[in-house]
Amino acid sequence: MRLSKKEVEHVANLARLTLTEEEVALFTEQLSSILDFAQKLNELDTEHVKPTSHALNITNVFREDEVIESISREYALKNAPDQKDGQFKVPSILEG
Repeated sequence: MRLSKKEVEHVANLARLTLTEEEVALFTEQLSSILDFAQKLNELDTEHVKPTSHALNITNVFREDEVIESISREYALKNAPDQKDGQFKVPSILEG
C-alpha cells in the first residue's frame, strides 16, 4: 500500500507534529514499507491456527478482586501540598 506525502502530512498534523520536507519523504517511504509488510501478513493461511491473545501460553494469575481495608482519605491527603473538596489539587496542564 502506497501512502502519499499528503496523507503523511495529514497524519502529522493530527498528531500536532511539524515535519520537514525531508522527514515527510522519509516517513512516506517507511510507512509505505510497513503497510506493504502488513499486507503480506493478510496473505497468510491462518485457517488452522487457533486465535490467541498472548504470544505465550500463559494463564491468568491475578488474585480475586476483594474489598480490603485501605488508608483513609484524610491520611492520604495529610501531606498533600494542595487539596480541594477532599481531592488532590494539581496544577492545570491543559490549555483552555
